[in-house]
Amino acid sequence: MPKRHRPRRGSLAFSPRKRARAAIARFRSWPKGDGEPKIQGFAGYKAGMTHVLMIDDRAHSSTEGMEISVPVTILETPAMKIAAIRVYAHTPYGVKSITEAWAKDLDPEFSRLLPLPENHDTKAALKKIEELISQGIVDDIFVLTYTLPAKIPSIPKKKPDVMENRICGGDITARFEYAKSILGKEIEISDVFEDGELVDVAAITKGKGTQGPVKRWGVQVQKHKHARTGKKRHVGTLGPWHPARIRWQVPQLGQMGYHQRTEFNKQILRIGSASEEVNPRGGFLNYGTIRNKFVMLRGTVPGPAKRLIRMRPAIRPTMIVRGAPEISYLSTKSKQG
Repeated sequence: MPKRHRPRRGSLAFSPRKRARAAIARFRSWPKGDGEPKIQGFAGYKAGMTHVLMIDDRAHSSTEGMEISVPVTILETPAMKIAAIRVYAHTPYGVKSITEAWAKDLDPEFSRLLPLPENHDTKAALKKIEELISQGIVDDIFVLTYTLPAKIPSIPKKKPDVMENRICGGDITARFEYAKSILGKEIEISDVFEDGELVDVAAITKGKGTQGPVKRWGVQVQKHKHARTGKKRHVGTLGPWHPARIRWQVPQLGQMGYHQRTEFNKQILRIGSASEEVNPRGGFLNYGTIRNKFVMLRGTVPGPAKRLIRMRPAIRPTMIVRGAPEISYLSTKSKQG
């Protein structure tokens, strides 16, 4: 009799499958970055998907140089503002925040998220950071950025989303001077990325609530002979007698979806400001029409419509970028069916 072999159902790679702590995804690592100092991250809101016809610019592709149809995701990316500068240092207990300098004029909507700093001396805080840099204590510089969802009619909230983004390029002093120059100001998506660039995206996936083991892990629905108790949609065994406990590898019911996922090497096909170029007839499903700057990413990104999507430069790129891709057609056909 041949040996029966059946791999386990469902990957354990993302365990434990619990809900994300916040709707704002986190980047725990950043590419080194060279050249002039610049900010390394940006965020937008997912509007929907469509498709384009473009010339395949991937090296060694079987369709290189030919016109192909590519699915794309559209993100609405209005300007973000710089709220504060935060500096970090390496300590025996890991990387720790030392101090921060806040901007003077913050949007009134920012008070919905955090209490506005009172009696904060920005000049004194910046001078303290300069002294720490001169002493060689500062190892990395980040800026606190926040979105402006009040500018997007399709997003039903005014409370901004705040996140940290790293400053790269040059030495610490040059990065700090750049951070000072943008403190309290707005930055655009075109100040961070350009057409054709590869980025990594992070977002929180679509939540599906509590689901059973059949949908959550892909185990088989029991056949009639094996389900004499009347239960078909449960796991056949919870494990052996010893150890006398249920191991975490056993597929059971629980939370499904609303997990953070990071996807690598999404190519930016276009960064634009003419929203009529991408708005389909009738608007995007569950979103509406785009009225601000947008970015077009090749392929799919995690999360439903209106979800916050974060982007950073690709930390491990897999293709050589040849500049802005050549797009010959963008579908604006109605998505209403």
